[in-house]
Amino acid sequence: MPNLPYVYQVTKYDPADRDDQGRYVGAEVTTSDHGPQESAYLSAVTSFAAESGVTELTVRDPHIPAFVSFGLEPPIEGHGLAGLFAPDLSDYFDGAVVSIEVGLALVRAMLRDHGAWCQLEVEDRFCVQVGYDQYLYIGSTTYCERALEVTVQAGLFPVRIDRSPYDDLDDDGPAQPADDAFWAEVASLAEGHGAVLLAEHFVRNGVRWHRVEPGHLHAVRRRLAPRAIVEIWPDCSTDFDTVRAQAASMELGCELIWVDRTGAIHTERVEEAAGLVIPGEAVGALVVSSTSDGYRPLAQAVLPDADGVLRARWVPFS
Repeated sequence: MPNLPYVYQVTKYDPADRDDQGRYVGAEVTTSDHGPQESAYLSAVTSFAAESGVTELTVRDPHIPAFVSFGLEPPIEGHGLAGLFAPDLSDYFDGAVVSIEVGLALVRAMLRDHGAWCQLEVEDRFCVQVGYDQYLYIGSTTYCERALEVTVQAGLFPVRIDRSPYDDLDDDGPAQPADDAFWAEVASLAEGHGAVLLAEHFVRNGVRWHRVEPGHLHAVRRRLAPRAIVEIWPDCSTDFDTVRAQAASMELGCELIWVDRTGAIHTERVEEAAGLVIPGEAVGALVVSSTSDGYRPLAQAVLPDADGVLRARWVPFS
C-alpha cells in the first residue's frame, strides 16, 4: 500500500499492553477464534472498503503454500480457495478482480492460516494485507472516520502507522518481459532441441509444466496465466542414469519432472535427491534443483499485460 495517506494496523491486541520498546507483553492468542474476533476483522475490512467507495478488489502477489507450511493451524485441502476459484486455480492470479464478498472470504482464509495468501487492493486507492499473528493492515486514500468507529466498537484496536511492513513485498526491480524477442528465442530453442519444457509459475509456490514442440508454441501460450513467470528447460531425458547423477549432486533436494507414455507431465518433490527413484511409467525425466545455486533454465521472463506493461510483482531474477 505504498503512498496511501491513511494506513492502519488493526489487531485484537491492546496497545496498552506494550512495553517501552513497543513489544507486546499481554496475552497473545495468535490464531483465529473462528468467531467474534474474526467477524470483527471482517467487519473492519467491510467498513473501510465501503467508506473508501470500493466495490471490488484486485488480487496482487498471490501465494499458495510451499512444501513446508509455517501456518499455526492445520492446513486444509484447497488452501482456503475452494469454492472461491476454479479447482485448477486458473482464475487465481496476479491482477484477478474479485468481488468484496470473495475478498472477505480470502481475508478469512488468511486469518485462519489456510495456506493461500495475497494482497487485495484498488491501485493507488485502497489495500488490505493480513500479517502473521492476526495483524491486519488497511490503507486508504480516504480518512475513514466511521470505519474507525466501527472497528473500535467491534473490540479491535486500529493504530495509524506510516506504512505496512508488507509493502516490502512489492518489488519493482528489473525483470525481462516475455516479449516478441523472448518468444522467438523459445521457438528457436524448441526447434534446436526437438522440444523443450516450459515451467509456468502462475503464483508463488505454484508451477505448471508444459511441453513445447516445434510449431506448437502458440497453443501453449494461450494456456498461460496472466503475469506468470515462464522458464524454459531442456526436454525430459531418456538417460535415467544421467538424471540420477544430476539429482545426487543437489544437496537440498530437487523437483522431479517426468513424462509418461501418454505424454502427461508429472512432478514430484524429492527430499533425498541422492536416492532418486524414477517411476516405472516414466519414459523421460528432468530434475530441477530446489536452490538457486542449481537454478539454470535456458531462458526466463515474466508475462506483461496486454498493453505490454510489466506489472507483476515477482522478485527480479538474479
